[in-house]
Parts: sequence; structure tokens; C-alpha cells
Amino acid sequence: MADRRLLAFYTVARLLSFTKAAESLHMTQPAITFQIRQLEEYFNTRLFDRTHSRITLTEVGEQVYKYTKKILELYTRMEDTVKEITGEISGILMIGASSTIAEYLLPVLLGDFKLKYPEIHIQLSVSNISGIVSMIENNEIDFGLVEGPVANKSLAVELCRMDQLVAIVPWGHPLTEYDEVLVQQLMDYPYISREKGSGTREVIIEYFNQADLSFHDLNIVMELGSIEAIKGAVASGMGVSILSRAAIQKDLQLGMVKELNLNPPLERPFSFVYQKQKFRLQAIEKLLKFLHNYCGVYTEDWEMEKDNLSVEDES
Repeated sequence: MADRRLLAFYTVARLLSFTKAAESLHMTQPAITFQIRQLEEYFNTRLFDRTHSRITLTEVGEQVYKYTKKILELYTRMEDTVKEITGEISGILMIGASSTIAEYLLPVLLGDFKLKYPEIHIQLSVSNISGIVSMIENNEIDFGLVEGPVANKSLAVELCRMDQLVAIVPWGHPLTEYDEVLVQQLMDYPYISREKGSGTREVIIEYFNQADLSFHDLNIVMELGSIEAIKGAVASGMGVSILSRAAIQKDLQLGMVKELNLNPPLERPFSFVYQKQKFRLQAIEKLLKFLHNYCGVYTEDWEMEKDNLSVEDES
């Protein structure tokens, strides 16, 4: 319902790119340019300074952007209020998730969410933690789900659950006779690592630092950007690795690899990340509430599992 000129202007100003704005609004770039030109003719002034490599807002453009943001938020609030009264919840949600969460936790969760809210359409971007944070900072997604700590203190971070990381080795490996491995023992074998920028890699680097060891002293024979690729490489006997327990359940059931608890244990947070001051659509609120409910279930299951392990240890 919002004025197409204002919507086009706001999207270009937010992304500072006509191309990205056209993709975001599912419009052609000439159509975006036409809407901006109409708005500039209406105000009889330029809203953007254009160079060959980039665009920036003019002084007038900065003021128009400030008011446009408030106007569009009011439009959204009005539509949400009407939808809440009429019982209709719809919209497009752009979310991002790091690979472990996207591949092993979200599929079932989003399937259940879609059954409950069929009119809400979700667009999922998968990246490493630095990529997700960057997309949130640049307003390219509404919120993200990441594995590991977030360095940007200006973003809101809410804990979902704790994730346990474990060592995995191929069957026939010397370590398969154990159920637990000291972190120092992993230094003796070829190691398969996640790529730079991966949340898993950053957590493991910090884990080694806390053990007064250097991650770079590992015998890293491969750096792979896919969890599935790492599991396949380990299963084929090319080395050992450390991965999320959530990512290896099917592989354990199929007997592809063996899981070894790390000593000391290694955990990391699964968290929601979003901009603190950003107005949220009702559809976003519904998904966040849905995710929080799932996090509670996962946390309860994990606490039960830890309690069961403790009982077994005592016996």
C-alpha cells in the first residue's frame, strides 16, 4: 500500500545501490530509477549524488530518508493492526543463518512454521557468521541465527540454546578405542578444518587458545566450506575434525564416523541477532516467538541428555 516512490527511494537509500534495490523489490532497475526521478522532480532537487563507483545521499536526501523511514513504519503498523483484527498474518521475511543451523536445525522448524502461517513467505540466506552479521548491519535481512559469539555490540543478541561440539574420527582410527579425547591428542593427527570466517572455526580457535595451544599448530590438511564435505573427508579416512553434535546425528546412525567427547568440553551459543532499533513486522514477531519456543524444547532435551549422562557416569 505504501507509495511506490517512497518505497523505491527508501530501499535505494538503505542499500546505497540501485541494482540491489531492484532485486530486493523484484523490480527492474529502470523502474527504480523512474520512481526516484519522479520523487526528485516532486521536490525539485537531487536526493542522491551519483558517481561512477557509488551513490550517496545529499543533505536533502538524508532528511527525506529520515521521514520516509517513519512513514513506512506507520504504513506497516497500520497494516499489521488491520491484519491482527482480521486474523490475517502475511508477509515476506528475509532471514539469514549460518550453515550448521540452516542445514540441521531450520528445515523441520520452518516446515512446522509454514504449516501454522502459510501466508508468510521466508527467504533464507546461508553464510558464515561474519556474512550474516554483515547482512544485518546493511539491512539486507530482518534477522539472523548464528553459531558462536557476535563481536558487534550495537546488535541485539538473544541466546537460543547451547550447542556442544565434539571430535569425529573415521572407524579404524587409533582414537576409536576411546569415547573421550584430550584436545592435545588431536595435534597428533591430520586435521580437516572449516574455512576462515566460519563461526565453528572461530570457536575452535578460542578453545585451543584457552588450552594454551595454537590452532595453527594443528596438522591442517584441508580447509572446507561445507559440513557435509568435512564429514565425507573424515569418513574416508583423510583426517579428524571437530563439528557440532547436531550436524552428525545421521552419520552416527549410519556408522560413518565415531563421535568423541572433547576434554575439556566445548560449547557455543546458538543465537538470534538483529538490529536493536529496527521496527519489526508482525510476521517477524511470530517467527521469533516460534523460534524461542523451539529453543526451549531443544534446551530441555539437552538438559535431560546431560542429566542422563551424569547418571550413567555415577553408575
